[in-house]
Order: sequence, then C-alpha cells, then structure tokens
Amino acid sequence: MRINVEDTVFCLVDVQERLYPHVTNKDEIEKNLITLVKGLKIHNVPFIVNEQYKKGIGETIPSLRELVDEDPHFEKTSFSCCKNESTLEALKSSNKKVVIVAGIETHVCVLQTCIDLLEENFQVVLVTDCVTSRKQNDTDVAIKRLVQAGVIPTTYESLLFELTVNAKNPVFKEISSLIK
Repeated sequence: MRINVEDTVFCLVDVQERLYPHVTNKDEIEKNLITLVKGLKIHNVPFIVNEQYKKGIGETIPSLRELVDEDPHFEKTSFSCCKNESTLEALKSSNKKVVIVAGIETHVCVLQTCIDLLEENFQVVLVTDCVTSRKQNDTDVAIKRLVQAGVIPTTYESLLFELTVNAKNPVFKEISSLIK
C-alpha cells in the first residue's frame, strides 16, 4: 500500500514529561519524533495529539509541545486513544483512511490504539523509530505483534520521502534538509 499525503492523519500518543525520562533510547526517539513532526507539518498532515492522565503524567514533552501546541489535544484515561470518544470522533471526522502513529509506550497505549484503529477499519502506519517503552523487549514484541495484526511498519525517513513522492515536489528540498 502506498501512503499518500492526502489520505493521512497523524496520531501522537502520550509523549509526556513524567514518563518520557524512563523510556529506552529517549534521546534518539526524541530527535526522530521532532524530525517526523516537522516533516509531517511541512506536508500539512493533520495532527491529533493524545495525552494520558495529564495530572499524573504531565504535558507533552516541551520539544514536541512547541511544535504541536496549535493542534487538537485530547486527554484520556483509557490506554487506547480510540476508547476516548472525542479522539475517535476526531479521527473519523478527519475523513482520512490512513492513521500514522508514533509515541509511547509501544506495548501499552500505542499497541492498543493501533489494534483499535484496525478494528475501526483504518489503515495503520507505525513509525517504528518513533516509538519506545521502558524496556526494549516490550517495544520489540509489540512491533512484531502489530505487524502480524496488519499494521504497516515504517521509519520516519522512509515515510517522509514516501509522502514527498518526487524530487520535483515543492517540499522536497525542505524535507531533504530536515532529514540530513
């Protein structure tokens, strides 16, 4: 399946201040997430930002919050973003068939969100180098399970160039310089 920019919406899952310091590869994941978010913004992909129980886990980490501050935010207590009616309604009303997912933790909120998105008949794209958990094995097993369930795995670089399609695309130079 080709991922087309006009068919996509981005779902950022729970990249929050009090949990983020405890995940594996946090510096690399943060760098990757920033590049992904900036690239998706260049492509004008709509965003849905989710935050789990902000009173306990805090806000989206500052480096991402400044990039997504103007986008719709949804607070939830369920692990799956789709179990929050407002989030699910926003995804459905986007009229997009492909949901790009990134965030934390891979084996809990990301996994349950992706499974529920599949059940809602969305095509789900997981940006595997933009997800993590506290333990690497949890991330690895969750990604394997999601791929077996029908989620499409990708990397942020591959995704951003797939959405760009062609070196003659007006955003190519901007995407290319962002990746370097």
